[in-house]
Amino acid sequence: MERPAISTVAELLKPITWFPPMWAFGCGVVSSGLPLAERWVMVGVGVVLAGPMVCATSQAVNDWFDRHVDAINEPNRPIPSGRMPGRWGLYIAVLWTALSLLVAMALGPVGFVAAMAGLLLAWAYSAPPLRLKRNGWWGNAACGLCYEGLAWATGAAVMAAGAMPSSCSLLLAFLYSVGAHGIMTLNDFKSIDGDRRMGIASLPVQLGVEGAAWAACATMALPQVVVVALLLSWGAGWHALAVSGLLAVQLVLMARFLASPRERATWYSALGVNFFVIGMLVSAFALRAASSVAGAAA
Repeated sequence: MERPAISTVAELLKPITWFPPMWAFGCGVVSSGLPLAERWVMVGVGVVLAGPMVCATSQAVNDWFDRHVDAINEPNRPIPSGRMPGRWGLYIAVLWTALSLLVAMALGPVGFVAAMAGLLLAWAYSAPPLRLKRNGWWGNAACGLCYEGLAWATGAAVMAAGAMPSSCSLLLAFLYSVGAHGIMTLNDFKSIDGDRRMGIASLPVQLGVEGAAWAACATMALPQVVVVALLLSWGAGWHALAVSGLLAVQLVLMARFLASPRERATWYSALGVNFFVIGMLVSAFALRAASSVAGAAA
């Protein structure tokens, strides 16, 4: 049986996509306010689980079930190009799912359940009968929840030895998940033609290029406005100011993106999203600072 090259397997698993859930997991760790010294091994396992395992699984699953769309939009990808022969794309997706669950066992019940939830979302996003990606609203919501909110909450829970994260931490995780919905919409601009032909109702297909661009920007920006308001209400004024500054930079870049969305979606993903994720970390440090103050007062 013909086998794919290791380099082709690595390309299928897309290491460049592992950063968002790994970063979100780290933000959850920071938001817990707990010292890292006693949990650093578990945190390391969690980062590996979030990126090279669960996220990589989602990429393999997506590429297998998207192989016909990719043959139109991106024929040089491993599966449509033939560099990933036969059903190897599916085999790797199944194998990585099993390996992810094995790694998740090291994090205890909470980590295992979180990994299971993330993997279920990954398969539901790409695979029939659900194939949530057929509708941009549902598919992008699943990705945002998995990549940001679930990873953040898992990081906080791992630090707390399985205890439920604070309501403030969960609220921030949810808001940044909503913002990630807009980030996911940016990825859909490059595949409009193939999505139309294959009946995938991404937001650029549903709303048109300009409508989807405005929806993406609003979905990214409005949750951050709420984050700033929350930080102010929690007494984290300097952190709120920092997130406001980062949002202001994004708004300037969004104006340029909106002027030519289809051509500049990748540009904004590479540049503007950085300020979004830095704001996540700033918000996490706001919770950490509040925990430190509360601990000193006690």
